[in-house]
Amino acid sequence: MDGPVRRPRRCGDDGLATYRVVDLADRDRRRAPDQEVTTKADTLVDRGADRLGDLADKAADKDGVAAKLAEPLADDAAFLRKLKPSLMVARAKGEAPTNEKPGEARQAPGGPQLGKRPKPKSKGSGPNPFVVAGAALFAGVFLAKWLDWRGHAHPRR
Repeated sequence: MDGPVRRPRRCGDDGLATYRVVDLADRDRRRAPDQEVTTKADTLVDRGADRLGDLADKAADKDGVAAKLAEPLADDAAFLRKLKPSLMVARAKGEAPTNEKPGEARQAPGGPQLGKRPKPKSKGSGPNPFVVAGAALFAGVFLAKWLDWRGHAHPRR
């Protein structure tokens, strides 16, 4: 059997690549590059915004001063979500919008943003290949007959 197809024969599994696996470097602990990586800071900011949102929901259920503080707490939770380090880096690189108004939550667009799609070119455009082959055969036979006829008209001596 081929090396990469066979299973490595090891008793213990320490989560590292074995030296027998051809596709990975020895002792490679890296993650797959296509997976989205969330940093600890992003997770902490999200967790704090969730807690602040829960607190705002609980305050909205109560009466008095707590009810008056519910709306500002909800706004603070939305603002805290905008402070994620990954979003700040994306805004600095120009990959995220920077023109949002404070106090407005981000909303999804109401319709498609790309416009109309161009019509695909039809794959069947052009003459039928059997017609082209038949015309080439006819032209070849006609040219051969004409050359043969012209050869008989002027024989060589």
